[in-house]
Amino acid sequence: MDKQAIQTALKNRTVALPDGTSVPAIGQGTWYIGDDPSKKEAEIRALRLGVDLGMTLIDTAEMYGEGKAEQVVGEALRGIRDDVFLVSKVYPRNAGLERIASSCEKSLQRLGTDHLDLYLLHWRGRVPLAETIEGMKKLKKDGKILRWGVSNFDTADMEELLNTPGGDHCSTNQVLYHLGSRGIEFDLLPWQKQQKMPLMAYSPLAQGGSLRKELMSDPALKEIAKTHNVEPLQIALAWTIRSGNVIAIPKAVQEKHVIANAEAAAIELTNEDLSKLDTIFPAPVRKVPLDII
Repeated sequence: MDKQAIQTALKNRTVALPDGTSVPAIGQGTWYIGDDPSKKEAEIRALRLGVDLGMTLIDTAEMYGEGKAEQVVGEALRGIRDDVFLVSKVYPRNAGLERIASSCEKSLQRLGTDHLDLYLLHWRGRVPLAETIEGMKKLKKDGKILRWGVSNFDTADMEELLNTPGGDHCSTNQVLYHLGSRGIEFDLLPWQKQQKMPLMAYSPLAQGGSLRKELMSDPALKEIAKTHNVEPLQIALAWTIRSGNVIAIPKAVQEKHVIANAEAAAIELTNEDLSKLDTIFPAPVRKVPLDII
Protein backbone atom coordinates (compact mmCIF):
# COMPACT_ATOMS: atom_id res chain seq x y z
CA MET A 1 0.00 0.00 0.00
CA ASP A 2 1.15 3.53 -0.63
CA LYS A 3 1.28 6.16 2.08
CA GLN A 4 -1.94 7.90 1.08
CA ALA A 5 -3.89 4.64 1.06
CA ILE A 6 -2.63 3.81 4.56
CA GLN A 7 -3.54 7.27 5.85
CA THR A 8 -7.02 6.97 4.35
CA ALA A 9 -7.53 3.53 5.90
CA LEU A 10 -6.61 4.82 9.35
CA LYS A 11 -8.87 7.87 8.97
CA ASN A 12 -11.72 5.49 8.18
CA ARG A 13 -11.03 3.21 11.17
CA THR A 14 -11.66 5.28 14.25
CA VAL A 15 -13.11 4.70 17.71
CA ALA A 16 -15.24 7.23 19.56
CA LEU A 17 -14.49 8.03 23.19
CA PRO A 18 -17.40 8.80 25.56
CA ASP A 19 -16.98 12.56 25.01
CA GLY A 20 -17.26 12.13 21.25
CA THR A 21 -13.56 12.47 20.47
CA SER A 22 -12.44 10.15 17.68
CA VAL A 23 -9.09 8.38 17.83
CA PRO A 24 -7.52 5.92 15.37
CA ALA A 25 -8.37 2.27 15.98
CA ILE A 26 -4.66 1.50 15.73
CA GLY A 27 -2.24 3.57 17.78
CA GLN A 28 1.30 3.01 19.04
CA GLY A 29 2.50 1.37 22.24
CA THR A 30 5.84 2.10 23.91
CA TRP A 31 6.45 -0.71 26.39
CA TYR A 32 10.24 -1.40 26.51
CA ILE A 33 11.00 1.70 24.47
CA GLY A 34 13.87 3.64 26.01
CA ASP A 35 15.43 0.59 27.67
CA ASP A 36 18.35 0.43 25.21
CA PRO A 37 19.99 3.83 24.49
CA SER A 38 21.46 2.46 21.23
CA LYS A 39 17.92 2.06 19.85
CA LYS A 40 16.73 5.53 20.78
CA GLU A 41 17.04 7.14 17.36
CA ALA A 42 15.31 4.19 15.69
CA GLU A 43 12.51 4.38 18.26
CA ILE A 44 12.04 8.10 17.63
CA ARG A 45 11.93 7.54 13.86
CA ALA A 46 9.42 4.72 14.28
CA LEU A 47 7.07 6.82 16.41
CA ARG A 48 7.25 9.75 14.02
CA LEU A 49 6.66 7.48 11.03
CA GLY A 50 3.63 6.00 12.77
CA VAL A 51 2.19 9.46 13.41
CA ASP A 52 2.83 10.45 9.80
CA LEU A 53 0.92 7.38 8.60
CA GLY A 54 -2.03 8.16 10.86
CA MET A 55 -1.37 6.17 14.04
CA THR A 56 -1.62 9.38 16.02
CA LEU A 57 -2.50 7.85 19.40
CA ILE A 58 0.63 7.12 21.44
CA ASP A 59 0.44 5.25 24.75
CA THR A 60 3.17 5.30 27.38
CA ALA A 61 3.56 5.18 31.17
CA GLU A 62 5.76 6.41 33.99
CA MET A 63 6.50 2.74 34.71
CA TYR A 64 8.04 2.05 31.29
CA GLY A 65 11.76 2.23 31.93
CA GLU A 66 10.97 4.38 34.99
CA GLY A 67 10.30 7.36 32.74
CA LYS A 68 12.73 6.54 29.93
CA ALA A 69 9.93 5.67 27.50
CA GLU A 70 8.24 9.01 28.19
CA GLN A 71 11.52 10.79 27.49
CA VAL A 72 11.84 9.07 24.10
CA VAL A 73 8.22 9.84 23.27
CA GLY A 74 8.82 13.46 24.27
CA GLU A 75 11.70 13.72 21.81
CA ALA A 76 9.66 12.07 19.09
CA LEU A 77 6.84 14.58 19.60
CA ARG A 78 8.94 17.71 19.18
CA GLY A 79 7.18 19.83 16.60
CA ILE A 80 4.25 17.44 16.19
CA ARG A 81 2.66 17.38 19.66
CA ASP A 82 -0.58 18.92 18.38
CA ASP A 83 -0.98 16.04 15.92
CA VAL A 84 -0.95 13.40 18.64
CA PHE A 85 -3.45 12.01 21.15
CA LEU A 86 -1.08 11.38 24.05
CA VAL A 87 -1.77 8.78 26.73
CA SER A 88 0.26 8.02 29.85
CA LYS A 89 -0.32 6.02 33.01
CA VAL A 90 0.29 6.54 36.72
CA TYR A 91 1.61 3.92 39.12
CA PRO A 92 -1.06 2.78 41.63
CA ARG A 93 1.23 3.87 44.49
CA ASN A 94 1.22 7.38 43.03
CA ALA A 95 -2.55 7.55 42.44
CA GLY A 96 -3.48 9.14 45.78
CA LEU A 97 -4.11 12.83 46.35
CA GLU A 98 -0.65 13.35 47.86
CA ARG A 99 1.25 12.07 44.82
CA ILE A 100 -0.85 12.08 41.67
CA ALA A 101 -0.28 15.75 40.82
CA SER A 102 3.51 15.48 41.15
CA SER A 103 3.56 12.18 39.23
CA CYS A 104 1.58 13.73 36.41
CA GLU A 105 3.83 16.80 36.38
CA LYS A 106 6.94 14.64 36.09
CA SER A 107 5.39 12.75 33.18
CA LEU A 108 4.53 16.04 31.48
CA GLN A 109 8.10 17.27 31.90
CA ARG A 110 9.55 14.07 30.43
CA LEU A 111 7.08 14.25 27.56
CA GLY A 112 7.76 17.91 26.92
CA THR A 113 4.10 18.91 26.98
CA ASP A 114 1.71 20.85 29.19
CA HIS A 115 -1.11 18.32 29.12
CA LEU A 116 -2.08 14.71 28.50
CA ASP A 117 -5.03 13.82 26.32
CA LEU A 118 -5.69 10.80 28.53
CA TYR A 119 -4.26 9.71 31.90
CA LEU A 120 -4.78 6.15 33.12
CA LEU A 121 -4.47 4.42 36.48
CA HIS A 122 -2.05 1.64 35.46
CA TRP A 123 -3.65 -1.02 37.63
CA ARG A 124 -5.65 -1.12 40.80
CA GLY A 125 -3.68 -0.68 44.01
CA ARG A 126 -4.42 0.17 47.63
CA VAL A 127 -5.49 3.76 47.05
CA PRO A 128 -9.31 4.00 47.25
CA LEU A 129 -10.93 4.56 43.87
CA ALA A 130 -12.73 7.62 45.21
CA GLU A 131 -9.39 9.25 46.04
CA THR A 132 -7.93 8.53 42.60
CA ILE A 133 -11.05 9.92 40.96
CA GLU A 134 -10.71 13.12 43.02
CA GLY A 135 -7.09 13.40 41.93
CA MET A 136 -8.03 12.93 38.28
CA LYS A 137 -10.80 15.54 38.59
CA LYS A 138 -8.35 18.08 39.99
CA LEU A 139 -5.81 17.37 37.24
CA LYS A 140 -8.54 17.86 34.65
CA LYS A 141 -9.71 21.08 36.29
CA ASP A 142 -6.11 22.35 36.26
CA GLY A 143 -5.76 21.54 32.57
CA LYS A 144 -3.04 18.94 33.12
CA ILE A 145 -5.18 16.16 31.60
CA LEU A 146 -8.19 16.27 29.30
CA ARG A 147 -9.57 12.83 30.20
CA TRP A 148 -8.84 9.95 32.53
CA GLY A 149 -9.33 6.20 32.56
CA VAL A 150 -8.03 2.95 34.00
CA SER A 151 -6.01 -0.09 33.00
CA ASN A 152 -6.10 -3.77 33.97
CA PHE A 153 -9.57 -3.50 35.52
CA ASP A 154 -11.85 -6.55 35.35
CA THR A 155 -15.63 -6.32 35.19
CA ALA A 156 -16.20 -6.20 38.96
CA ASP A 157 -13.60 -3.43 39.27
CA MET A 158 -15.29 -1.46 36.50
CA GLU A 159 -18.69 -1.85 38.10
CA GLU A 160 -17.31 -0.60 41.39
CA LEU A 161 -15.62 2.30 39.61
CA LEU A 162 -18.82 3.41 37.90
CA ASN A 163 -20.71 3.13 41.17
CA THR A 164 -18.20 5.48 42.82
CA PRO A 165 -19.07 9.21 42.56
CA GLY A 166 -17.39 10.62 39.45
CA GLY A 167 -16.44 7.18 38.18
CA ASP A 168 -18.81 7.51 35.27
CA HIS A 169 -16.35 9.95 33.69
CA CYS A 170 -13.91 7.11 32.96
CA SER A 171 -13.00 7.21 29.26
CA THR A 172 -11.55 3.75 28.71
CA ASN A 173 -10.07 0.61 30.25
CA GLN A 174 -6.78 -0.70 28.85
CA VAL A 175 -6.31 -4.47 29.09
CA LEU A 176 -4.47 -7.32 27.43
CA TYR A 177 -6.41 -8.51 24.38
CA HIS A 178 -5.37 -10.51 21.35
CA LEU A 179 -6.41 -13.59 19.40
CA GLY A 180 -4.74 -15.85 21.93
CA SER A 181 -6.23 -14.09 24.95
CA ARG A 182 -9.99 -13.67 24.54
CA GLY A 183 -11.18 -14.00 28.13
CA ILE A 184 -12.56 -10.46 28.26
CA GLU A 185 -15.12 -11.35 25.60
CA PHE A 186 -17.16 -13.30 28.16
CA ASP A 187 -18.18 -10.29 30.23
CA LEU A 188 -15.84 -7.29 30.28
CA LEU A 189 -15.98 -6.41 26.58
CA PRO A 190 -19.80 -6.69 26.36
CA TRP A 191 -20.13 -4.69 29.59
CA GLN A 192 -17.97 -1.87 28.26
CA LYS A 193 -19.89 -1.84 24.99
CA GLN A 194 -23.11 -1.49 26.96
CA GLN A 195 -21.59 1.46 28.82
CA LYS A 196 -20.48 2.96 25.48
CA MET A 197 -16.91 2.89 26.77
CA PRO A 198 -14.26 1.70 24.30
CA LEU A 199 -11.55 -0.72 25.32
CA MET A 200 -7.85 -0.20 24.68
CA ALA A 201 -5.94 -3.38 23.85
CA TYR A 202 -2.30 -3.63 24.84
CA SER A 203 -0.04 -6.30 23.32
CA PRO A 204 -2.62 -6.89 20.54
CA LEU A 205 0.01 -8.91 18.67
CA ALA A 206 0.82 -11.00 21.74
CA GLN A 207 4.27 -9.37 21.83
CA GLY A 208 5.02 -10.32 18.25
CA GLY A 209 3.43 -13.72 18.69
CA SER A 210 5.73 -14.74 21.52
CA LEU A 211 2.84 -15.14 23.98
CA ARG A 212 1.02 -17.44 21.55
CA LYS A 213 3.31 -18.97 18.94
CA GLU A 214 0.25 -20.03 16.93
CA LEU A 215 -0.35 -16.41 15.95
CA MET A 216 2.49 -16.79 13.49
CA SER A 217 2.58 -20.51 12.74
CA ASP A 218 -1.02 -21.78 12.51
CA PRO A 219 -1.69 -23.07 8.95
CA ALA A 220 -5.27 -21.80 8.86
CA LEU A 221 -4.20 -18.33 10.00
CA LYS A 222 -1.48 -18.33 7.37
CA GLU A 223 -4.06 -19.27 4.76
CA ILE A 224 -6.33 -16.38 5.74
CA ALA A 225 -3.34 -14.03 5.55
CA LYS A 226 -2.43 -15.39 2.12
CA THR A 227 -5.96 -14.77 0.89
CA HIS A 228 -5.67 -11.12 1.92
CA ASN A 229 -2.06 -10.91 0.70
CA VAL A 230 -0.85 -9.83 4.14
CA GLU A 231 1.12 -11.27 7.06
CA PRO A 232 -0.50 -13.39 9.84
CA LEU A 233 0.17 -10.75 12.48
CA GLN A 234 -1.65 -8.18 10.34
CA ILE A 235 -4.68 -10.46 10.37
CA ALA A 236 -4.37 -10.74 14.15
CA LEU A 237 -4.27 -6.96 14.46
CA ALA A 238 -7.23 -6.46 12.12
CA TRP A 239 -9.14 -9.04 14.18
CA THR A 240 -8.49 -7.09 17.40
CA ILE A 241 -10.13 -3.92 16.06
CA ARG A 242 -12.96 -5.68 14.18
CA SER A 243 -15.76 -4.51 16.50
CA GLY A 244 -15.17 -0.78 16.12
CA ASN A 245 -15.05 -0.47 19.90
CA VAL A 246 -11.40 -1.45 20.49
CA ILE A 247 -8.26 0.67 20.16
CA ALA A 248 -5.15 -1.45 19.59
CA ILE A 249 -1.71 -0.12 20.58
CA PRO A 250 0.96 -2.38 19.07
CA LYS A 251 4.60 -1.45 19.59
CA ALA A 252 7.03 -1.40 16.67
CA VAL A 253 10.55 -0.11 16.20
CA GLN A 254 11.46 -1.37 12.75
CA GLU A 255 10.05 0.69 9.89
CA LYS A 256 8.55 -2.34 8.14
CA HIS A 257 6.68 -3.31 11.29
CA VAL A 258 5.32 0.21 11.76
CA ILE A 259 4.03 0.18 8.19
CA ALA A 260 2.59 -3.33 8.59
CA ASN A 261 0.69 -2.27 11.69
CA ALA A 262 -0.74 0.76 9.92
CA GLU A 263 -1.72 -1.30 6.87
CA ALA A 264 -3.83 -3.59 9.07
CA ALA A 265 -6.43 -0.82 9.27
CA ALA A 266 -7.34 -1.55 5.66
CA ILE A 267 -8.02 -5.26 6.18
CA GLU A 268 -11.69 -6.23 6.11
CA LEU A 269 -12.15 -9.69 7.56
CA THR A 270 -15.04 -11.71 6.14
CA ASN A 271 -17.54 -13.71 8.18
CA GLU A 272 -15.78 -16.82 6.88
CA ASP A 273 -12.44 -15.47 8.12
CA LEU A 274 -13.90 -14.74 11.55
CA SER A 275 -15.49 -18.18 11.74
CA LYS A 276 -12.16 -19.84 10.96
CA LEU A 277 -10.38 -17.72 13.56
CA ASP A 278 -13.01 -18.66 16.15
CA THR A 279 -12.22 -22.31 15.44
CA ILE A 280 -8.48 -21.79 15.82
CA PHE A 281 -8.71 -19.48 18.83
CA PRO A 282 -12.06 -20.19 20.53
CA ALA A 283 -14.00 -17.54 22.40
CA PRO A 284 -14.41 -18.15 26.15
CA VAL A 285 -17.43 -20.13 27.34
CA ARG A 286 -17.06 -19.15 31.01
CA LYS A 287 -15.61 -16.40 33.16
CA VAL A 288 -11.81 -16.51 33.44
CA PRO A 289 -9.43 -14.31 35.45
CA LEU A 290 -8.26 -11.15 33.70
CA ASP A 291 -5.15 -11.91 31.67
CA ILE A 292 -2.29 -9.58 32.65
CA ILE A 293 1.38 -9.37 31.63
